[in-house]
Amino acid sequence: MHQPLLLDRPFPVQILLAVIVPALFGLLTGLILGVSEPGYLVLSLVGILGGLVAGYDHYGADEGFVRGICGGLLFGTFILVGHSVFGLEAKAKIPDPHGVLVGITTVFGAILGAIGGALRARSERKAGRGRDRDLATA
Repeated sequence: MHQPLLLDRPFPVQILLAVIVPALFGLLTGLILGVSEPGYLVLSLVGILGGLVAGYDHYGADEGFVRGICGGLLFGTFILVGHSVFGLEAKAKIPDPHGVLVGITTVFGAILGAIGGALRARSERKAGRGRDRDLATA
C-alpha cells in the first residue's frame, strides 16, 4: 500500500508537507551549522534525501522534480536564514557566496524528487494501479 499522493491529501496537510517541513528542517539545519559540523553534515544529507521521499508523494518524475525544486529551494534558503538568525559562527565550511548552497540543495532536491516520483509511478504500474489504468477506466 502506497502513501497517499500529495494532491489527494487535505490542503493544510499539503502546505505542511510541501512548505513548512522543508523550511523548518532547513531552519534547524542552519542552527546546527553553528553548533556542530558533523551534525550539520548529517542533517544536510537527511534534508537532501528528503527530496527522494517527497518525490514519492507524486506520480511520475515530472511531478517529483517540481516538488524537489521547491523543497530543495526552501531547505537551502532556510539553512541560510537559520544560520543568520541564530548568529553563530559556522562550524562547517559552506560555499562562498552562500547562495551557492541554495543552488546545490535545489539541484539535488530536484534530481532526487524526480527519482522518487519515477519510483512511485513504476511501483504503481507494476501493481496495476497506475494513472494510465485510472485514465483508461474513467
